Amino acid sequence: MNSVKAFTGVIPPVSTIFNEEGLVDQQQMGWLIDFLIKKGVNGLFFLGTGGEFSQMSTDERKEIAEFAVSYVNGRVPVLIGTGSTNTREAIDLSIHAQRIGADGVVVVNPYYWTLSEEHLLGYFGDIAKATNLPIILYNFPNLTGQDLTADLVLELVDNHANIVGIKDTVDSVGHIRDMILKVKGKHPHFSVMCGFDDHLLNTLQLGGDGVISASGNFAPNLSVGIYNSFLAGDLKEASKLYKQLAILPSLYKIDSPFVNVVKEAMKLCGMDVSTHVLPPTKPLSKEKKAKVKEILELAKILPSTPNKV
Repeated sequence: MNSVKAFTGVIPPVSTIFNEEGLVDQQQMGWLIDFLIKKGVNGLFFLGTGGEFSQMSTDERKEIAEFAVSYVNGRVPVLIGTGSTNTREAIDLSIHAQRIGADGVVVVNPYYWTLSEEHLLGYFGDIAKATNLPIILYNFPNLTGQDLTADLVLELVDNHANIVGIKDTVDSVGHIRDMILKVKGKHPHFSVMCGFDDHLLNTLQLGGDGVISASGNFAPNLSVGIYNSFLAGDLKEASKLYKQLAILPSLYKIDSPFVNVVKEAMKLCGMDVSTHVLPPTKPLSKEKKAKVKEILELAKILPSTPNKV
C-alpha cells in the first residue's frame, strides 16, 4: 500500500446544497462540482463538516455519496466522509463508499465520548480492516473534544497500510510540524493536509501536502494559486495570495455551525446557489450577513460579475 498515490494539493470540503425543503439540489450541486473542477482543485471531499454530514441520516449520506461519485465521474479524486459516533455506522459507510467507486474516505473520530487510546486505535483500526480504500484521518479536536496526536497517528500508520493521510484541523503549526516530522518522516507517502486556510503556506513550507478547508468552496483561486505558485517556486506570488487567504478564518467565528456562513460567502462571491442549511443550524441574520460581507471585502475577493462555469 505504500505505493498508493498520496492525496495532495487543494481538496475543498464541498458544501451540500439543499432546496427549501431540505432536499439535496442535484442541479446546483453539479454546478458547484463543475465550478470547482474548472478552478483546478486536486480533489473533492464530500460529507465533511461543511457538508453537514452530522445533521444527516445514514441513508442521506449514502445518497449524496452516490451522486458525488457518479457526477464527478473520475475527473478528480473523490473522498467521502464516513466518520461516526459509532464504529458500525462508520464501517457501513466506508464499505458503501468503496462499493460505489470513491477514491478514499475521510474518517473523523467519535465526537460524543472521549475514548481511551485503546478504543481510539480500535475504532480506526476496525474501519481500516473493513475497507481497502485509502483512509484520511480527520483531526478536529475543537469539535470532537479529542486530539489525534502524532504518536497515535504514527501507531495507526505503522499498523494499517491503507491509512495514508490526515486532515489536521488545528490552529497550531507545531502540531502540523509534528505530524510531518514524526509520521511523514517515517512514511513519506503519508499526506499531511491542514484544515485551516491560514496554515496552508506554512504546511507546504514544512514539507506537508496541501489543504482541505471551507474557503475552497467560494475562493478556490486563492488556495489553488498558493499551491501552484509554491510548486513553481514563486514564493512572492504565494505570499501575496496568502495575505488574502489568511483573513478568511475570521468567517468561521461568525456563527456555529459555520455552514451557513460558508454558503452566504458563496452567494456573495457570485455563486447562484441556495443558502438553505439543515437544522439545528438556521439562516444567518442580517447583521451576521453584513459581517460576512465585511470580511470578504477585507480579503478583496468579491467579484464584479457572477461566477459561471
